[in-house]
Amino acid sequence: MVNIDQIAGLAKQIKGSIRQTVGKATGNRPMQIRGIADKATGKVQKACGDMKAVIKKAM
Repeated sequence: MVNIDQIAGLAKQIKGSIRQTVGKATGNRPMQIRGIADKATGKVQKACGDMKAVIKKAM
């Protein structure tokens, strides 16, 4: 079962990838760095959502 943290985390990863790509294409280093940070934040949030799903399934 998918929970809100998994969806939000994946959305942040996608947003970060887009931001990183646009920053790289335009030579905007700060945007590229924000994209990398967004991707990392999304991965952590999705991992938390995955853990919640495993715990909920186990109960």
